[in-house]
Amino acid sequence: MRYALLADIHANLTAFKAVLKDIERQGGVEEVWCLGDIVGYGPQPGRCIELLRRTKHTCIAGNHDLAAIGRLELSNFNPDAATAIRWTVEQLTDADVDFLAALPAVTEREGFTLVHGSPREPVWEYLVSISAARESFAYFKTRFCLVGHSHMPLVFKQEEGGASFIPFVESIGLVLGRGRLMVNPGSVGQPRDGDPRASYAIYDSEAGVVRLHRISYDIGEVQLKMMKNNLPVRLSVRLGQGI
Repeated sequence: MRYALLADIHANLTAFKAVLKDIERQGGVEEVWCLGDIVGYGPQPGRCIELLRRTKHTCIAGNHDLAAIGRLELSNFNPDAATAIRWTVEQLTDADVDFLAALPAVTEREGFTLVHGSPREPVWEYLVSISAARESFAYFKTRFCLVGHSHMPLVFKQEEGGASFIPFVESIGLVLGRGRLMVNPGSVGQPRDGDPRASYAIYDSEAGVVRLHRISYDIGEVQLKMMKNNLPVRLSVRLGQGI
């Protein structure tokens, strides 16, 4: 079976559509595994929820998803993010709210634990350091864990007494092997690794390989929609910079 690993769509419908189109070009998948933050920052939250609901998927909640339905205080967010969440709240239908409210914080699929932040703190923790990764391996029972939230493609491997970082790039497939790994497929809607292209991965369970994919999309189209909806300028500018 093949599964698409997506995180941090962030109401960027143009990027989301480009990723789904690329998935089909890659031969399609059995299911999409979404690692949270469907909404927030971007200009089309309801449309992204609608498109995900039409796609066979498993999804967990991200911090922006929870904030948009009143389950997290906006004081926890920076001013631009809080402004975007307030705007997002006004765009969501009752059905959108019900969908987000039903999302779990943690779930398991085919030997993977799925969280948004980290297995230690599923909603909030940014898993970007070896020290945090070392601690986090104790908080899930499956061999593998999928995370989002940092908006950067990353892989951490558990080792004797510690953890190590493994490069995760387009040109090299990640062979799962016998060790334990935590994998971040990067962000669909707002990458922060210096590459503005949408980021996602495909897991092939028969081959035991995860491959990272990057796909270009019309960033200017999204920026124009954000400007028309008076979303913070900085959120629009960073799309073109991948930061």
